[in-house]
Amino acid sequence: MGLDGWLMSRFSILVGGHVRPTLRLRGQVAGSRAIAADSGMAHAEALDLDVELWVGDFDSASPELLARYPLVERDIHPEAKDASDSELAVDAAVRRGASDIVLVGGFGGQSDHALSHALLAVKLAREGLPAMVTSGYEEAHPLIPGRHRLDLPAGSRVSILALSDLGALSLTGVQWPLDKRHVLFGSTLTLSNVVLGPFVVGLQSGHGLIIAYPAIK
Repeated sequence: MGLDGWLMSRFSILVGGHVRPTLRLRGQVAGSRAIAADSGMAHAEALDLDVELWVGDFDSASPELLARYPLVERDIHPEAKDASDSELAVDAAVRRGASDIVLVGGFGGQSDHALSHALLAVKLAREGLPAMVTSGYEEAHPLIPGRHRLDLPAGSRVSILALSDLGALSLTGVQWPLDKRHVLFGSTLTLSNVVLGPFVVGLQSGHGLIIAYPAIK
């Protein structure tokens, strides 16, 4: 079947950060198609994901990992390139009809890579493609104008990081709600809140990140 005939689907992009295969994470990726970015292939087995494409320059995948998955199609790139392995994997998912993206293993390891994953998710959301970043115990959800309801258990910790001035930010279902509050770029006003019930975020202008630490029983 050609790429144009593939149905739109959720794609899990496996990257080389930390992963805790919680029930929540396993539910988020269940039934998704999967693409691995370099050493992110190491997460496939724990999450019961059948990877359809392995992308990268393969500078961090161990010889043992390479030998374990000899039949997975590989898209090999040079080390000297203009995009990270994670972004190349996302681009491949978009070409294959991604309806939304979960960057699994996007936290941990180098801070520059973790931040780039979160910013990539915001970029995708601003282009109309829903995305999130997760390690299983930490999540980043893009915040763009509109109304967003996040499925977070009561007791979860949540913060809003303002990547620009945020116009008319509203928070409900948390210990410290806000009603159409203007939040300046870089403000710490919205750090360390606690989810009490259905958590809804409203935003009129600007963009940022919702960082969540789901309460895991």
